[in-house]
Amino acid sequence: MSRFAPVALTITSALLVLTACSSGVQGTPGGSGMRDPYFPKAGNGGYDVTHYALDLAYDPDDHHLTGTAEITARATQDLSGLDLDLKGMDVERVGVEGRKARWSRNGQELVVRPHDELDKGETFQLTVRYSGTPETITDPDGSEEGWLPTADGALALGEPTGSMAWFPGNHHPSDKASYDIDVTVPEGLEAVSNGELVNRTTRGGRTTFRWHTSEPMASYLATLAIGDYEISRSTTDSGLPVYVAVDQEETDDSREVLAELPEIMDWAEENFGPYPFSSTGAIVAGGDAADYALETQNRPVFPGAPGTELVVHELAHQWFGNSVTPKSWRDMWLNEGFATYAEWLWEEDNGGDSAQETFDDRYDHGEDDYEGLWDFPPAKPTSAAHISDSPVYERGAMVLHKIRQTVGDDTFYDIVQGWAADHRHGNADTDDFTAYVEKRAPEEDFDGIWEDWLYGDGKPDRP
Repeated sequence: MSRFAPVALTITSALLVLTACSSGVQGTPGGSGMRDPYFPKAGNGGYDVTHYALDLAYDPDDHHLTGTAEITARATQDLSGLDLDLKGMDVERVGVEGRKARWSRNGQELVVRPHDELDKGETFQLTVRYSGTPETITDPDGSEEGWLPTADGALALGEPTGSMAWFPGNHHPSDKASYDIDVTVPEGLEAVSNGELVNRTTRGGRTTFRWHTSEPMASYLATLAIGDYEISRSTTDSGLPVYVAVDQEETDDSREVLAELPEIMDWAEENFGPYPFSSTGAIVAGGDAADYALETQNRPVFPGAPGTELVVHELAHQWFGNSVTPKSWRDMWLNEGFATYAEWLWEEDNGGDSAQETFDDRYDHGEDDYEGLWDFPPAKPTSAAHISDSPVYERGAMVLHKIRQTVGDDTFYDIVQGWAADHRHGNADTDDFTAYVEKRAPEEDFDGIWEDWLYGDGKPDRP
């Protein structure tokens, strides 16, 4: 400990004070995380991203990616610096508002110090040039995400934090943005992403694809599939564009189920309300790409030919998870409970078991087929490794069925469609949902559902 009488500043301290006063620096660095209960370093504080413009080029032979990310954001506080999430890759240059910025690396954090302070409310552009071999990230639950190399290209998947492997950003579901993604690959390969394909040009043995997503999208829902895909375009009966990309080795096995996609979309709109995006479709990747499906925005990704119920599940996510996005990863059940219950409803409406019969089966025998079904309540996963476990999916669906039992079908579908409409393209958490249900059915008592099924430990008493 230093000991001195506080009668005067040291020369060094005086110089620092004079420098700060003369430059007018008043801002503070943005936070290096959003304090998410399961991924506290995910995302960053101090700013809100409104748009990502990514210019990428990938060489599958040496697995090399080069990229320029131009990020448009709004400062939510006076900022002397800010962080971006970027895992791996070599950063070549960082600029803010057209001026070179200082930067450093600290784990997954790309720490940026702009030349000039950013004022609260100011909209600014930040540019990062980077390159390297993107990483494949292993989740706490053991699954792989991020950048997944394939035999002829790559597949990028982001849930929950994998997108930071291939572009810098504010990688937390609470910060949604629009996207432009330009991808250049060797001629003969396809590059499929979210939104609409607005341009495709080939020059000098390389093809550039330009994809635009106008609706807000959480970064974990961004995808990029590079490889030998068969492309088909069509429209639903309502005129919604459908863009489907299927790995050449999966075309025969996928044809029948993908032909059901327009019917599934019509059914989903009838049950959940108007579709929230400007196009739909699917990406069927080769079996070597991943071992799980993901609800990437506009066109979900499937590892090989999917079954009908899996297509229903991932398309239901376009409403629940993609349009209405959780505020934090604690609210994962709002994604998966709704998508799982959509499977139950599809089966009920198409000659299978009723949702009540499915509910009863889960209650009586669910632990036989769904390991750990009663280990924790859907709204309180025990750790990051368990946010995709059975309670989040199956017990989440059971919560929704208990609501339906309580209010009846008419009010239940009013709640489901109203929830999707009122929070369209936004974020919501479990408290928002329970408050919404109580507001729409004020005469009913939901305390038992919340206490026993949503938050209660162990298997609830016989319903």
